[in-house]
Amino acid sequence: EERFSLVDQVRRSSRSVCANIAEAWEKRRYRAHFVSKLSDAQSEASETRVWIEIAARCAYLSSAEAAELDDSYDKIIAQLVLMATEPAKWTPSP
Repeated sequence: EERFSLVDQVRRSSRSVCANIAEAWEKRRYRAHFVSKLSDAQSEASETRVWIEIAARCAYLSSAEAAELDDSYDKIIAQLVLMATEPAKWTPSP
């Protein structure tokens, strides 16, 4: 039951990352909304990292698998931060 719940949390938060990025992209005409949705995506990515760490600590993932996933999420978060910090590169001029 615990393992199922953990898998559900990872699925939910990781899907939310994608959904928030898609919504940010569709709302890129409005910089404030674009940045807000990127921030939401970043929060969900950070949450996913926490669930991955918990899964590794519970031995549901090997340390190598957890490290690979953590590295992927580190890169995703770095890109989201870059996009939110410099929204003019990603949004049309007002």
